[in-house]
Amino acid sequence: MSVTRLHKVPFFLLLFFCGFTDIAKAGASFPLAKNGVIDLRNTDLSKDKIPLDGDWVLYWKRILTPQDAAAPTAIVPFPRLWTKTLVNGKPLPNMGYASYSLTVLLPKHSNKIGFDVPDTYASYRLFVNGELLCEAGNPDSNEERAVPKWLQQTVQLTSSSDTLHLVLQVANFWHSKGGPYKQLFIGDYPLLKQERDRDNAFDFVLMGCLFMGGLFFFGLFLFGRHDRSLLYFALFCMTYSYRMVGARSYALHSIFPDIPWTITTHLEYLSLFVSVTFFSLYTRYLYPKDSNKYVTYMQAWSCLILSAIVVIFPPSVFTQLINPFLVVMFVVIGYAFYVYIKAMRNRRLGAGYALLSTGVVLLVFVVINLQYFGIVSPQKEILFIGYISFFFLQSLILSFRFASMLKQAKEQAEQGLKAKNEFLSTMSHEIRTPLNSILGMTHLILRDNPRTEQKEQLNVLLFSANNLLAIVNDILDYNKIEAGKVNFEVIEMDFANTVKNIVSGMRTSAEEKNIDLRLHIDPKLKNRILGDPTRIGQVITNLVSNAIKFTRKGHVAVEVKVESETNSHITLLVRIEDTGIGIAAEKQKMIFEQFTQADTSTSRNFGGTGLGLAISKKLLELQGSSLQLSSEHGKGSVFYFTQTFPKVITTEKKMESRAENAPTEESRPLTGVSILLVEDNEVNILVARTFLERWGATIDVALNGQEALDKVDVNRHRLILMDMHMPVMDGYEATRRLRERGVTIPIVALTASLPRDVDERIKDTGIDDIVVKPFVPDNLFAVILHHTNIYRKPGEQ
Repeated sequence: MSVTRLHKVPFFLLLFFCGFTDIAKAGASFPLAKNGVIDLRNTDLSKDKIPLDGDWVLYWKRILTPQDAAAPTAIVPFPRLWTKTLVNGKPLPNMGYASYSLTVLLPKHSNKIGFDVPDTYASYRLFVNGELLCEAGNPDSNEERAVPKWLQQTVQLTSSSDTLHLVLQVANFWHSKGGPYKQLFIGDYPLLKQERDRDNAFDFVLMGCLFMGGLFFFGLFLFGRHDRSLLYFALFCMTYSYRMVGARSYALHSIFPDIPWTITTHLEYLSLFVSVTFFSLYTRYLYPKDSNKYVTYMQAWSCLILSAIVVIFPPSVFTQLINPFLVVMFVVIGYAFYVYIKAMRNRRLGAGYALLSTGVVLLVFVVINLQYFGIVSPQKEILFIGYISFFFLQSLILSFRFASMLKQAKEQAEQGLKAKNEFLSTMSHEIRTPLNSILGMTHLILRDNPRTEQKEQLNVLLFSANNLLAIVNDILDYNKIEAGKVNFEVIEMDFANTVKNIVSGMRTSAEEKNIDLRLHIDPKLKNRILGDPTRIGQVITNLVSNAIKFTRKGHVAVEVKVESETNSHITLLVRIEDTGIGIAAEKQKMIFEQFTQADTSTSRNFGGTGLGLAISKKLLELQGSSLQLSSEHGKGSVFYFTQTFPKVITTEKKMESRAENAPTEESRPLTGVSILLVEDNEVNILVARTFLERWGATIDVALNGQEALDKVDVNRHRLILMDMHMPVMDGYEATRRLRERGVTIPIVALTASLPRDVDERIKDTGIDDIVVKPFVPDNLFAVILHHTNIYRKPGEQ
């Protein structure tokens, strides 16, 4: 391996090899028992724990007590399973009972001596110098009296003798393996106890990490997009976490010693088989395009069959499954390697971490199995680092995956929002185009002195069309507010006159319901202000309209009051009071939410989309103000807000002169003015032509942008009214080409799109102004006068 690649080897892999090296060196330096005696007189017990390995005296089929004097069966290696222990050339059976004895020669010592006693298959009792030191279960010659238990203990020796006579009783009637299989250690008791506590702490920390991590990913699965890889990894972590404390050192048994052995044994094997099932399924759903579902299902069913055997049969049966399971486990890990390598080649998200983590878990399982078969005894720290590394790497994979899913969801939401905006914009155009015809023709007929009954019917038609237009505007406005695309103008406006016009426009609706519509404007309000008349008018219109809608009798009062004033700014209080149905206290916050009214019956009784108040509230908040409410159910409501505006110093004489100089429609001020109308809709052409000709203009018509380019005459046409959505060539392209030709004639866009929808495109094309369809004739009249220099807008010198 080159030097440049060496730094990429994970540190924890080096720890594995270092750990094995240290263990091998340490194991070679300890003395061994010979013929039932181990001499530790030259060994320092204060620094190391010494394994009591070597030749012990075996008493087969005897539960030997310290007082018994029985002939030994054989001198046998310790620790070793019975099936691997030869007596007279034959292995012992896996079930039975026996006793072991050992004499330990100790140096003179003043420190406290202790023993680290492991579990055995499947119960034990240890005597030292005739005294019972510790036990796990009840080893007995009678199966009915015998009780199994797996428990590792660190106990202190009470005797101070330099010679110890150990008697170990072992019995197994339940497990497929029997006899001692782990090392028994002697050493300084505080050091042994500290190491045992540290090992238990490692186990519980690992269990907590895996279990809490599993819960975390399970929560992501439940409350996220139900990604099955999250589910199976969560289940793998939670099931395998039991093995951290319920296997190997059996830390859980030391805290809960009364749990029946049969239950813990079933859980130990079941958690292993089921967790590998979940890991196999996790690999499948993590990279479904790189794995084969039939291979995964075969692995999963193999583990599930083994799990079913654990549930159905006793330990003497299912404990024999560990060897076939090891084959399945290494097949699962090997196949995971194959899947992750394939995923890396296909550049799947997190595949490198998945491959690395699988290498770690493979090493962990190899170490565990080497320990299981008695080949090595690795340090706890090695397995701890391995498990933590595996979980960390897998967490990285799922974190990247979850982040990727969130990113995709965000992109999909943005695409959905874009599609919604485009849909609403298209619908706006499609609805506004016929509405332009309806409103335009209605205005034309109303100007032709209709009969009284016809005038009433036309007014109803006009009201209904305007109501439909208001609903469309509300939906589009709220959509723009949510998208953060609302811009506010800062232009000169007459606040008092704006409010008067709104109240005048609403008076007919109030009179039809016999409601007294009142208006009071503070006499102190004399100056014009800088603000957005469209948005301010929209807020006040919504509030007054709402007040009239929800009032059956009584009055609606609109008040504008000067709260404070300086040389440059003025603060106004706008207050709308009604004697309507009122709003209950618990529902007052609800009414400011979109598409919401105080009660479901409200929309049936009074109509409306429930957007007006939500729009008004957000528009005011975007301008630094807030909409307030004071209401009592059944008695009425008061909506009010306070807003500060810059003042415009304009004398009343100038204002009056402007009003006096404004021409009227009846004076036909456009006589001699030639206008090019570019429009593809025949009805809209009829409406616009009729109004323009009434005002004295001469009209030429082009049905699309290309015709406009062909028909425009810079010497004759003084204004171009341009529709933006047309076949052949739209208004944007036509305007751009006209400006490229050097045509400077004012171009006014006649569009069914809202100005803020097309602001950016219009700025790039060179259009001078916008009139939104359906247009109000007075507004179109004012814009034409302005751009033909017959009339200047208020505020111009």
